Amino acid sequence: MMGSFIVEGGVPLCGEITPSGNKNEALPVLAACLLATSPVTLRNVPHIGDINTIIKILKSLGAQVDSHDDGSLRIDPSGIGDTEPDQILCAKIRASFLLAGPLLARRGHLTLPRPGGDRIGRRRLDTHILALETLGAQVVLSKSYHLSAPDGLKGAEIYLDEASVMATENALMAAAAADGDSMIYNAACEPHVQGLCNMLQSMGARISGVGSNVLHIKGTSSLTGCEHRIMSDHIEIGSFIGLAAVTGGEIVIKDVEPPNMRMIRNGFGRLGVETMLDGTTLTVPSNQKMEIMCDLGGAIPRIDDAPWPGFPADLTSILLVTATQCKGTVLIYEKMFESRLFFTDSLVTMGAKIVLCDPHRAVVIGPAALYGQELSSPDIRAGMALLIASLKAKGRSIIHNIRQIDRGYEDIDNRLKQLGARIERVLV
Repeated sequence: MMGSFIVEGGVPLCGEITPSGNKNEALPVLAACLLATSPVTLRNVPHIGDINTIIKILKSLGAQVDSHDDGSLRIDPSGIGDTEPDQILCAKIRASFLLAGPLLARRGHLTLPRPGGDRIGRRRLDTHILALETLGAQVVLSKSYHLSAPDGLKGAEIYLDEASVMATENALMAAAAADGDSMIYNAACEPHVQGLCNMLQSMGARISGVGSNVLHIKGTSSLTGCEHRIMSDHIEIGSFIGLAAVTGGEIVIKDVEPPNMRMIRNGFGRLGVETMLDGTTLTVPSNQKMEIMCDLGGAIPRIDDAPWPGFPADLTSILLVTATQCKGTVLIYEKMFESRLFFTDSLVTMGAKIVLCDPHRAVVIGPAALYGQELSSPDIRAGMALLIASLKAKGRSIIHNIRQIDRGYEDIDNRLKQLGARIERVLV
């Protein structure tokens, strides 16, 4: 059975909400548990589709995964043998490729299918492969990826040809258990990469340069279990900022990591969306100005995504739907994926004034009145953007393919109901 949301829009959402754990940290952290010689306890793990899938894959390998009443997970990897990862499950999510580094380090071989995930354009794996090959892996590509390290992994200087988050994480995990020292240049330094570094350090890895684009790793043959808490999800927090601004209500967001919010607050601020940070509590007030700030001389501003600490690509869709309700004109420039902006066609059918210049650039003119429509979620972030638009729109909207939203947002319909949303989940 496929799920859909039925949404009645036009109600300002108000109240208090706490973000879930960071999806993009939880996925590599779960993969890193395969490196441990004893059990790992993880706290603040989000209960979302992609996490459930990666847990099933770990179990298929022989790991024991236990859920506790406090929401934590205990992962015991001692039962892992030579069983290959479940190929059907791995094909569902892109994060399955994060198993490459840990399993190569642990047992020297694995087979992975071409990974699934969001269809937002080409998402190359070349950087992963080149990094692992530099550490001593051999890769044969047919219908699947066959990876092996017959002589073990050896420390090396790794130059990433792009600052890929997942490739940095794969290289980190492999290098942490390799023989000798490694340097990773042009490393991604997003908060979730830093979270993985912190966990590996708790396991006994020796990593310096955390938070920069150059990482130095001293490999070790023994990484022990540990206890690690996953940080709050700054992408979900950014989504709630857009939700409050678009619907016109006041939302108080708890458990915020302030250092992770600087560029996110700046991006929304350029649309005239004010946020107030008090310790770890962020408030989005009602009655926002919602007026796009022109560049010097009155020029049309451009907001683009970039590697950290730039504006996160995963919030481009949320920023764009927010811009439809702001006075003025802005160019949204999505540099990374050539299909991420195609969901704007759905916003246009709702009444948004958007010119899609090419696969990477969209001009948004606001504010525009939005009207309910029948929609389908193409990926996690576009799905959330369409949900935000539906909560603003006059009349009823139906959003299909909501499993995409469920992959990244925990129990989102019930959490939004607590803010006053009129939303129902139905099976069709």
